[in-house]
Amino acid sequence: MDHKNWTGFSGEKWKENIDVRSFIQDNYTPYTGDESFLSGPTERTRELFSEFEELLRQEQEKGGVLDVDTEHVSSLTNYQPAYLDKDRELIVGYQTEKPLTRGVNPFGGIRMARSACEAYGYKLSEKVEEEFTYRTTHNDGVYRVYSDEMRKARKCGVITGLPDAYGRG
Repeated sequence: MDHKNWTGFSGEKWKENIDVRSFIQDNYTPYTGDESFLSGPTERTRELFSEFEELLRQEQEKGGVLDVDTEHVSSLTNYQPAYLDKDRELIVGYQTEKPLTRGVNPFGGIRMARSACEAYGYKLSEKVEEEFTYRTTHNDGVYRVYSDEMRKARKCGVITGLPDAYGRG
């Protein structure tokens, strides 16, 4: 079997079976040069980075968190594309709709998410609190399978390391 997408690649074994090791061994050529082919940052990049550094400075002045979006649960689809300066950016990828705004991830435990917000002066929205009365967090799911005996041992400290708002998302 031969596909036109394979033109230019060496080897045969990986063409007959899925064999990533064979493909790599047959086609990998180590780069032994130096970094001289790379170019430095452009003026646009330096300017944008300077603006970003200013946001980092503001974040540090506020105690480590510039802002928290307490209205949305963090996910790949909950935010629109975010920009520092849309007209000058070539690559986008902020995790929320504004630079350095933290998203809330209550999947590890709603109590922990609530406490994290409060630690920085924010209140988790009632909408998110309500949503997580219908959803099982990882913490809740693990805790539900404990026997009464395990819960007692955990409570008195005989067993440690069992989840209690420990943040598995």
